[in-house]
Amino acid sequence: MILILDFGSQYTQLIARRIREMKVYCEIYPGNRAIAELGTLENIKGVILSGGPSSVYEKDAPWPDDKIWELGVPILGVCYGMQLIAEQYGGKVKKSAHREYGLAHLTLGKKEKLFAKITNPTVWMSHGDSLSKMPAGFRRIAYTKNSPYAAIADTARAVYGVQFHPEVNHTPQGRELLKNFVFGVCKAKADWTMHNFIAEELKRIKRQVGTGKVLCGLSGGVDSSVAALLVHKAIGKQLTCVFVDNGVLRLGEKERVKKIFSAYFKKNLIIADASERFLDKLAGVVDPERKRKIIGHEFIAVFDDEAQKIKDVDFLLQGTLYPDVIESVSVKGPSAVIKSHHNVGGLPDKMKLKLVEPLKFLFKDEVRELGRELNIPKEIINRQPFPGPGLAIRVLGEVTKERLDILRKADMVVEEEIRAAGLYDKVWQAFAVILPVKTVGVMGDARTYENVVALRIVESTDAMTADWAKLPYEVLGKMSSRIINEVRGVNRVVYDISQKPPATIEWE
Repeated sequence: MILILDFGSQYTQLIARRIREMKVYCEIYPGNRAIAELGTLENIKGVILSGGPSSVYEKDAPWPDDKIWELGVPILGVCYGMQLIAEQYGGKVKKSAHREYGLAHLTLGKKEKLFAKITNPTVWMSHGDSLSKMPAGFRRIAYTKNSPYAAIADTARAVYGVQFHPEVNHTPQGRELLKNFVFGVCKAKADWTMHNFIAEELKRIKRQVGTGKVLCGLSGGVDSSVAALLVHKAIGKQLTCVFVDNGVLRLGEKERVKKIFSAYFKKNLIIADASERFLDKLAGVVDPERKRKIIGHEFIAVFDDEAQKIKDVDFLLQGTLYPDVIESVSVKGPSAVIKSHHNVGGLPDKMKLKLVEPLKFLFKDEVRELGRELNIPKEIINRQPFPGPGLAIRVLGEVTKERLDILRKADMVVEEEIRAAGLYDKVWQAFAVILPVKTVGVMGDARTYENVVALRIVESTDAMTADWAKLPYEVLGKMSSRIINEVRGVNRVVYDISQKPPATIEWE
């Protein structure tokens, strides 16, 4: 395995993703976690120190445990991680004369293991500090116009540092550089597979649950479905699934879930109609964070109610994914909070049920791979992501039954046209958003003053970064025409062409 220490970069999880793509196992821990707390270290082949927002010369800057330097395994520092290495070994870091953000061109030194087979030296920079003095025993192996020490190495101790971010897509051959470190320097083996993950996770679930009963919040999406069927495989009838009709679902969702999952769980599938309960709580609320918190708390309240009916339920199963955790709260590191997630930020401090989260450190594409390994139907595995707070965060402004009905119909048109064009499996997400504004229009020679619907269609691989989909104009045109003609209350359709970052995929 490769140990990744997180010092607060929003890209730390991408490092993990790139390494897992190589079939090499990795784990992420807070950068300042004591080595003694990490358990057995026999399998660690290398350490990666992530980037982060701090400056190493600041008083409260996060530092790794001193024993990390004594492990005797290769170390790679990325951005802030490189600056930690520099300071640790006697170098100096100071504020850069010119902040370097965006694409840069490396000039490489003599051939190094780290840059083997690198033919495109374009890299992504994002830093305000830079190395001003080389640490003892190191030498420069790459530089840019603005960074005289863009990469450094002490090959005798197998310690490397890069000022840029090889983990992001903007560094074209960043994956190749990470492969060079993982395989060429660390000599790791590509032996982590989803088959092995399932075997280990089934054992872990059985150990955690024992003879207890588990309640699952089944949404019908990829995450909760795969989590439910994985846990069902481990403990069988000890699992009861509850599908909550929260009033902010897509058109026909309750009927679809009941049809598909009754075959798996039979009497252990409960359909809880709590739509009025949720909508009452959301009445008058316009702040997106409050919406998420309300929905998160209400979900748990419904689960608690259902658990009392079943009796003796000890655990709550959730399909939380790693990006959910990273964007919500720093569970394994000091990464900055972007937004609260319904599975994380909405949980009450004193919840009656203990959590079972078997997918907590997997990415979406890994969950789909897990589902295929479990022989889960394609209809479930290939389904596009849907947020836990549902349409509540796609109705910008106050959530009302009228606005939800408009959005459901518009959203259905989007899905139908994406499928008709053969694009459903080619884009990450395609959905509609109803905006809190009205615009003037004309229909049948009469003036209208109605709602605006925005279309959000993106391409992505892990939801951490995304680009807007360049759909054919005729597909976009047909969506717009159908929504305006078929959905009463809409007279204008717009297309969101924002990337993530800086925008998020969801609007709230």
